[in-house]
Amino acid sequence: MFATVALGSAVAALAGLAAAHGSHSPKPDVPEHANWMEKHMAGKYDGQWQADEIQRTYGLMDESNQHIKPAEKDRIAKELLELMDTDGDGAVSKDEWMSFIKRGGELPDKGTGPGHHGDDEYEYDIHHWEKYHDENTKVEDLTHPEDIEHFRKHEQMEDEQERLEALDKIAIVEKNIPQKFRRVA
Repeated sequence: MFATVALGSAVAALAGLAAAHGSHSPKPDVPEHANWMEKHMAGKYDGQWQADEIQRTYGLMDESNQHIKPAEKDRIAKELLELMDTDGDGAVSKDEWMSFIKRGGELPDKGTGPGHHGDDEYEYDIHHWEKYHDENTKVEDLTHPEDIEHFRKHEQMEDEQERLEALDKIAIVEKNIPQKFRRVA
């Protein structure tokens, strides 16, 4: 999954260093034949790759990996930092990244899935919306399974918000009172 990156590809992959991680600036130019890492990292790197970003990149913050304990997530990030963070400051700088690549380093597959950048909304935007839709897309065009799942989640969140707002309007929510404290009429 994580391909070896040649020095030239690494330079291209990290060309967007000035942009903040996950910025919504225009999409960077990535060669059509670019490998996974080039596509994944282009325009998403701010010059310091830290433990939380490593965890996000490896999919450890995704709901599909909720079963992985925080200590295991921290261990994975620490192992990856040890591969690249030569000055021990807890972050991988551009120079450290380039040195890692020059040494022939590659990011190992930790078996945690395809990798992610952020929350579900951001993932949908960068991996689906930007690829298949644009500002001219109409609601009726949103028919891909990813669109349907995305908007189903939104509907669930809205339903839950409405339920909570309705409960907030009730002075006492009896079903929240443990049985042993309820008065028997």
